Amino acid sequence: MDETKSNVQQTLEDEVVQDIFRTGTDLRQYSRQIEKELKEVENKSIRDYIKEGQNIANLHNQISACDQILERMENMLLGFQNDLGSISSEILSLQRKSISMSQELTNRQAIRGQLSQFVDDMVVSENLITGIMESAVTDKEFLHNLQILNHKLSFVKEQSFKESRACLDVKDILEKLKIKAMSKIRAYLLEQVYKFRKPMTNYQVPQNVMLKNKFFYEFILSNERNVAQEIYNEYVDTMSKIYFSYFKSYSGRIMKLKFEEGATKDDLMGIEDTARGIFHKATLKHKATVFSIGNRGDVLAQQLEAPIIVPHAQLKNRYPFEALFRSEQYALVDNACREYLFIAEFFMLKGTQMQAQEMFNQIMGKTLSHLMKNLESFVSECYDMIALFLCFHLILRYQLMCHKRCVPALDKYWEDLQSIILPRFEYVFRLNITSIRECDPTKFNKEMGPHYITRRYAEFSGAVVGINENFPNELVTRLLAELQEEVDLFIVRMAGIFNERKEQLIFLINNYDMILTIITERTRDNSKEAENFRTKLNAKSTEYVEEILSPHFGELMQFVKECEHLIEEGQQEQIKSNEKKAVAIVQHFTANWKKSLEELNREVMISFPNLMTGSRLLQLALTQLVQYYHRFHKLLNPNTRTQLVNIHHIMVEMKKYKTIY
Repeated sequence: MDETKSNVQQTLEDEVVQDIFRTGTDLRQYSRQIEKELKEVENKSIRDYIKEGQNIANLHNQISACDQILERMENMLLGFQNDLGSISSEILSLQRKSISMSQELTNRQAIRGQLSQFVDDMVVSENLITGIMESAVTDKEFLHNLQILNHKLSFVKEQSFKESRACLDVKDILEKLKIKAMSKIRAYLLEQVYKFRKPMTNYQVPQNVMLKNKFFYEFILSNERNVAQEIYNEYVDTMSKIYFSYFKSYSGRIMKLKFEEGATKDDLMGIEDTARGIFHKATLKHKATVFSIGNRGDVLAQQLEAPIIVPHAQLKNRYPFEALFRSEQYALVDNACREYLFIAEFFMLKGTQMQAQEMFNQIMGKTLSHLMKNLESFVSECYDMIALFLCFHLILRYQLMCHKRCVPALDKYWEDLQSIILPRFEYVFRLNITSIRECDPTKFNKEMGPHYITRRYAEFSGAVVGINENFPNELVTRLLAELQEEVDLFIVRMAGIFNERKEQLIFLINNYDMILTIITERTRDNSKEAENFRTKLNAKSTEYVEEILSPHFGELMQFVKECEHLIEEGQQEQIKSNEKKAVAIVQHFTANWKKSLEELNREVMISFPNLMTGSRLLQLALTQLVQYYHRFHKLLNPNTRTQLVNIHHIMVEMKKYKTIY
């Protein structure tokens, strides 16, 4: 219903219908007119079709002809498609045949290469026979042919395990060539070993020659172990005797250059300095210093790798033991490292450290034992701690040098030397500690300057601490701490022989200052020992300043302390009762301050041998005085302050006593 209404609505809205309604035309008449017009149009169209009939027939014929042509083309393309399918099958067939032929070719080439290599490895050429039989061992041609022969021997041996019949054709001739080559190589290598036995031989020359031909030993080792063992034994026996003879002779001659006099049990740190003591000038040219290191430490620095001492060229010179020990051990390091590297390379022991170590011990064992016995002989009677300590650090440095050269063979030897030296060093060290603990202060002269026992300690401690910093040792550190404690107690005991506190402080400062100066020269400023004595020196310096100011400005200092105490207690009123006392102090200060400064300067400068120390203490005293003066100034009333000397005048006068060193 709704749809009908919609159609009616559309009809009413049509322009033609609206026009009919508007003009009032009869619909039946209008319908007949429309039918008439349609009929005319239809007749006209029929006439047009009849008129174009021939053209339409021609078009039909052309379309039919095109259909026939397209049908023939379709048949041709189907034929091509069938032909292409056949060709594709043939291509796949050819491809499979090509792959098969390629695989066959590859297999034949592989077989040909293996057969060719097999024949080359098996055939013994005339050039090979001539090169082995007639060439000299030192010729390059012999070495080249020897390598070829070694390869063929290995190859035939391998093939014989596979039961290859071709080996039977060449086995005899290869065996004869091997025997000939072995005899020539054996004679040559033994000849090179015997060259070491000639006097004054430079061992490095024949060793370098052998290294150039190290394949000879490899050839013998892989083909005849008995001959290789013979050469091995001959070399070990020869070099063992040569090294032992050389070092035995060298050690005996070089030890004759040692100082005629050595330190004894009477040359201890706490022993009283007498005419026959360790610092007696008459004996210095015959012995080394015992506690001061001097130039002896050069053996650990620029002399560490210096040329060894030649005994016959140094007959008039004398050396401390550590210099001779350095020369001996450096000669050992040089020879032992070269020997270890040679045997590891020539005897093919690079990958087997245990075997290389075993062979090295066979060669150098007797020599090392002799050197250790010599050291034990010296150490058992040695009281020279500097020599023992330097020898210990020489061992550490030479061990490190060996490691840098990739030679671990001497590690056990270095450990044995340390086990010889350290116990003796500790024993002598404790003797020195005991000597200081047991010394009687009353036996020494009553002098306020640095004590010679303190100087011995300072020189020795500075030397040991400076060296020990590079290779710290717990035992040495512990012994130094014990020695420092005993020396500190000794200084305090020595100070006790003086009656006045000021004299005690002067003695303490002189000794602490001397120790600190020497230690800081030898070690770092912030070392444990330096810090300890710096703390003690500062404490005693502060106390000494109070002591020397007191006779000249004691009333002023006491007044300041008392008044400041009253202020802290809240008793400011009592300060007014001390105004008369304050005026008297001001008058006394004004009258005597310049004279007091002169006396202070004279007293300080004559009390301390070290001018820098004296100047430092004087400046410390003047600074302390200025501080007291400022505090005193604050405690006075305005009227009394006007009577005080101007602080600037005092400062100008104090500058006269400021000495620059």
